[in-house]
Amino acid sequence: MTRIGTPLTPSATKALLCGSGELGKEVALELQRYGVEVIAVDRYQNAPAMQVAHRSYVINMLDADALKEVILKEQPTVIIPEVEAIATPALIQLEQQGFHVIPTAKAAFLTMNREAIRRLAAEELHLPTATYRFADNYGQFISAVKEIGIPCVVKPIMSSSGHGQSVVKTEADIDIAWHCSQEGGRAGAGRVIVEGFVNFDYEITLLTVRHSGGTTMLRPIGHHQVNGDYRESWQPQQMSSIALQKAHDIALAITDALGGYGIFGVEMFVCGDNVIFSEVSPRPHDTGMVTMISQDLSEFAIHARAVLGLPVPEIFFRGPSASKAIVVEGNTTEVVFSNIDAVLEEEGVQIRLFGKPKIEGHRRMGVILATADTVEHALEKAERAYKKLDIKCL
Repeated sequence: MTRIGTPLTPSATKALLCGSGELGKEVALELQRYGVEVIAVDRYQNAPAMQVAHRSYVINMLDADALKEVILKEQPTVIIPEVEAIATPALIQLEQQGFHVIPTAKAAFLTMNREAIRRLAAEELHLPTATYRFADNYGQFISAVKEIGIPCVVKPIMSSSGHGQSVVKTEADIDIAWHCSQEGGRAGAGRVIVEGFVNFDYEITLLTVRHSGGTTMLRPIGHHQVNGDYRESWQPQQMSSIALQKAHDIALAITDALGGYGIFGVEMFVCGDNVIFSEVSPRPHDTGMVTMISQDLSEFAIHARAVLGLPVPEIFFRGPSASKAIVVEGNTTEVVFSNIDAVLEEEGVQIRLFGKPKIEGHRRMGVILATADTVEHALEKAERAYKKLDIKCL
């Protein structure tokens, strides 16, 4: 039986978010609907989830001592990692001391590191993956590219939202890819993975939730990326019954291996009836923001239920839907969005603005959501709404 106390009292059920971006903000809101006391932690002040949490801390989450200090002070009921850049060995120690890490400290540790999760998927679970090599320095990187061949994809071992990721299409791209990987990693310069380029028809995210009643898989989400960073997503992605079953089998295998309760974003490449595992995140996925309009329970609402030990019954799918990321370029601490009334004038359109406090280069600052009679029409509707939005960096 799940017990939830009163926030800001000794009986409170407390959730500590390690990472407080736009996805963490939605998780915080969903947890608060159940009366959970939310503590938001991130590396910068006024992160989106901090703006709605009961209180917050700004620390370097790769600093194990700083992370442990906050957790020991707060004594949270659950610790919910929301980003990759966390001192996961500290979480393993804290879990051994009795703290509850979502979904598990092992899952957070394995998925934070592309090498660990790739070895688990390919070498232990024998799931189909792209060919790959790892490199610690420039010399090893050059050798890895030669072994894998061109084209290939280069990624830091630890990064998110496409940071540090690039595609080597010609020999002229090799040095550029190396420098990109060294500048874009969450933990700074270091080890990279070089992957064989997969010729695929489309990519999917299969949101898979482990909960007290078992494992539930949502309808597959298709998505479009630019340099590894999501720009559009839609649900459902049409697939053959054979490919869908293979995707379910892969998602079940990897999430069973990781264990715990919560939602997982399992990314896969699909070519005809063939499915190849790419990555998995043990948390809500950016492409899954489409579920805020496509389902009665969004991925964030489902995650909140699962981590609290609550049941996740059948999820009602409202119909074909799409999301379009609002990416803003510039260097500013102040962005103004206008003409929002025009954005929302068409039926079946919603907008979320994340309230991020700073842009340095480019940053996802919001998302437009749309639903229609077909996925194609939903994407067109989201694009029309996006074109009406006026964005100014002050």
